[in-house]
Amino acid sequence: MKFLSPSFRPTLVLAAAFAVSALGFAVAQTPAPAPAPAALSDAMPAPPPPAINASAWVLMDYETGQVLAGENADQRVEPASITKVMTSYVVAAEMAAGKVSATDQVMMTENAWRKGGARTDGSYSGFPVNQTASLLEMEKGMAVQSGNDAAIALAEHVAGSEDAFAALMNAYAQRIGLKNSHFVNSHGLSEENHYSTARDLALLGRAMIRDYPEEYAHNSIKEMTVNGITQRNRNLLLWRDDSVDGIKTGHHSAAGYCLMSSAKRGDQRLIAVVMGSSSEAQRATDSLALLNWGFRFFETHTIYEAGTAISSQRIWKGRADELQLGLAEPLTVSLPRGKYQQLKPTMDIPATLVAPVEQGAAVGTVKVSLDGEVIAERPLVALQPVEQAGFFKRLWHEFLMWWNAD
Repeated sequence: MKFLSPSFRPTLVLAAAFAVSALGFAVAQTPAPAPAPAALSDAMPAPPPPAINASAWVLMDYETGQVLAGENADQRVEPASITKVMTSYVVAAEMAAGKVSATDQVMMTENAWRKGGARTDGSYSGFPVNQTASLLEMEKGMAVQSGNDAAIALAEHVAGSEDAFAALMNAYAQRIGLKNSHFVNSHGLSEENHYSTARDLALLGRAMIRDYPEEYAHNSIKEMTVNGITQRNRNLLLWRDDSVDGIKTGHHSAAGYCLMSSAKRGDQRLIAVVMGSSSEAQRATDSLALLNWGFRFFETHTIYEAGTAISSQRIWKGRADELQLGLAEPLTVSLPRGKYQQLKPTMDIPATLVAPVEQGAAVGTVKVSLDGEVIAERPLVALQPVEQAGFFKRLWHEFLMWWNAD
């Protein structure tokens, strides 16, 4: 093995250092890859929604409840079997309250069988008359097979009669915020004073997904066998798009073909309601076109989280000198893609705040605007209480407020 002479070693070290330095210089001078150019579509307004062959329709963002597009959204329509989503909501709510249980044995009464069974012209579940099935299976039979008989049997079990159950439906509809709906039966067959709107039905679907996700999931079951009879879910979108997980079809001669559908892609969920379509295929085609349009051209952003301070304000006559303001609930907006940087938040807060202030008390508002239009507005609330200060501090602040007054 050969060794370098001592006199040559410094020369080698310097050469190596120079080589490393040169390499570093070369790396540093390598230009970074150019950023991808912005999509031209971001600078353009979203195109109009697809043409929909229906008497009324709406596309709603689930997270915000914003209507992204619609036509005749508040026109009264017959909801047909989409009514059963309201029935499912009531059953789920009563079950959550402990009034009924998933293991309850529900009787397929002769009344339910005669009004909604296999001998009628409508959809049926197939549960045998004068026999029982668990509430869970009966609810699935209503959701998957759109069984009118199952809907009536559930109504009788939960409330004792169809009329009493309809009263419950309307009470829960009011709680959800359905302003233009009235229900008189649990199944959706045509009946006087039984109506809703595309907007209300979208809100109903949103409430079902939000409040009772387990029961909502029944709507994604593609087929179900009862009493030896296998029936497929009538929602064709369950086979056409994996992102679709519900929710309910409807049809009779007065209502036409109807579909409430929902899909989730990434963190975004949309709800489409198409009422009075011309055929089963048309309602599915139009619904999927709406969903695709919404996902392609809209996005959802949370602007402010709940409970996070977004403003700190001077407060007089309090034990604390500052009041933290925020929101009780997240402020989330849905907007055309590429427009997020153009949002303009503004706050409207009283010029003078005086203690005491309770936690949660409304203190002004925050607004979010896009292109000069307010798209969201929420109350600002106190994030902590500020108690009134002692006598001398209040007196001193009274003087300062007078001194600083215009």
